[in-house]
Amino acid sequence: MAGTAAAVPMDIDAAAPPPPPPGAAAKGKAPLSAGGRAAPWVEKYRPQSLADVAAHRDIVDTIDRLTNENRLPHLLLYGPPGTGKTSTILAVARKLYGSQYSNMILELNASDERGIGVVRQQIQDFAGARSLSFGARPSVKLVLLDEADAMTKDAQFALRRVIEKYTRSTRFALICNHVNKIIPALQSRCTRFRFAPLDGSHVRERLQHIIKSEGLNVDEGGLTALVRLSNGDMRKALNILQATHMASQHMTEEAVYLCTGNPMPEDIERIAFWLLNEPFSTSFKYISDMKMRKGLALVDIIREVTMFVFKIQMPSDVRVKLINDLADIEYRLSFACNDKVQLGALVSTFTVARTAMVAAAS
Repeated sequence: MAGTAAAVPMDIDAAAPPPPPPGAAAKGKAPLSAGGRAAPWVEKYRPQSLADVAAHRDIVDTIDRLTNENRLPHLLLYGPPGTGKTSTILAVARKLYGSQYSNMILELNASDERGIGVVRQQIQDFAGARSLSFGARPSVKLVLLDEADAMTKDAQFALRRVIEKYTRSTRFALICNHVNKIIPALQSRCTRFRFAPLDGSHVRERLQHIIKSEGLNVDEGGLTALVRLSNGDMRKALNILQATHMASQHMTEEAVYLCTGNPMPEDIERIAFWLLNEPFSTSFKYISDMKMRKGLALVDIIREVTMFVFKIQMPSDVRVKLINDLADIEYRLSFACNDKVQLGALVSTFTVARTAMVAAAS
């Protein structure tokens, strides 16, 4: 591991090496050893250099050029989870500091340590400490604040002053999912980069590399299902891949959907057929039986049915009303409303839409 200092070997015959101290492992999202089969693949295959980052080449190349020219600014990386924000900044740190990585970077998960006390103590102490120069030119230290959007407003205002005070010796990298939760004063002090959800081709390419490295048996349907269910989230794709591998040695489309509990495309087509053609009571019974038999979540059914509605022919005004009603049902489900009542609302919504389509046709 790049950030762990090598211990000097001692000439003691037949002596087992001492166990590492509890604090020896790097905290946060530093890569685990790839040797153990039990290591999560999310960490085992985390990019170690900027060249390994799967996508966002324009952002990565810009940061790489700024690093090479010793003009790295304060950074604000934002976007959905699993898009490479943390991996990118950790790769920058490894490139900057090499073997001195652990001495020159302070990595904090701001969702756990988010109060004003952390800013005034840990961050200010680290930024204010004099750094050693390990090369021809003095190196700036790096403070990495992951999930910075969870920091309290007071902590963010205190951090603003710390950033101003220690700019000569320290660079700050803020990582968050929702940039609107970062105060404007902090946003204006950082160079912002948005990490969009990964394109399906990049997810597929990375998955194929891991499948080959692990010697997995994945057919084309299973790979397509992994890419589809990931929704541009590489972390989610790797977690599904590892979980499916532990459940089934031959990974097919059905095995992937069964492992995640998501409804299969043919199940959604069948549900949509019932909603658009069967009477209310029949449709309600069929969907309820399938939900019980296959262990499907109603919110997953609604999300997939919503995508299906965009593919079928219907009048625009009917489609708008239907999508709006489905969004309301999904919103109510997020507050743990009764599933049976919301299933009834789903069937009712399609019954009304069906009546409107018949009226429009006549």
